[in-house]
Amino acid sequence: MFQPPPDVAKTVQITFEGQTYQVAPRQTVAAALMGEGYLTLRNSVVSGETRAAFCMMGICFDCLLEIDGRPNQQSCMIQVREGMNIQRPLKKGERT
Repeated sequence: MFQPPPDVAKTVQITFEGQTYQVAPRQTVAAALMGEGYLTLRNSVVSGETRAAFCMMGICFDCLLEIDGRPNQQSCMIQVREGMNIQRPLKKGERT
């Protein structure tokens, strides 16, 4: 029923924390990572508790990731792109 236009790539390559994945285009970063089995995306900077994408519409900010070197990006609002590099934010007390 619903099919992407024929000129759309079948997959795009993204890298999450050094691991490369081939994922379907036209989905959000959060959806792609959840599809690869990553449910915990970050830890709370206050309590250290794990956080996952919750609302998937940009309201809760529990899906914040570093995307292509830009910190605090809402991964539920950004579509995957070829060559995208994604990292979890640092945990409380961690340093680069």
